[in-house]
Amino acid sequence: MKFSKPRNNRLFGERTRLACGGGRPVRRNSAFTLAEVLAATLFLAIVIPASVEAMHVASLAGEVAARKGVAARIADRVLNEGIVMTNWNTGTQNGTVTEGAEQFHWTLNSQNWPVDTMQLLTAEVKFSAQGHDYSVTLSTLASLQTLPLTTASLR
Repeated sequence: MKFSKPRNNRLFGERTRLACGGGRPVRRNSAFTLAEVLAATLFLAIVIPASVEAMHVASLAGEVAARKGVAARIADRVLNEGIVMTNWNTGTQNGTVTEGAEQFHWTLNSQNWPVDTMQLLTAEVKFSAQGHDYSVTLSTLASLQTLPLTTASLR
């Protein structure tokens, strides 16, 4: 089946001439007005800085969360090593742990606990993320008295 163009396009020509009020056909072009362009520019000037700041905050939150997890693991390890080595009653101890490219500074403090003969051990790990300093603190109680290990207590 073959389609052909109509030979006489007179009706279309009449409508176009009537719309413009003259004998010349008018083309209908679509474009944005100056007010629409300015409104869109203003909208982008507000949205782009806000979205960039939101991405910066999200990036910082992710980085801090990841480093806090590492710092908590380091503080737990420092507390456990201090209890096992029983060197925590000698005063304040400190050191630095490097994980990847990041450095974590830790401090182990010992204080008298007001009840019984126990010590409050506190491990604080400090780190920085995007120019801001943060810290994680873990505490536990430890006894100054060590119980003798007997074969009965192993069972």
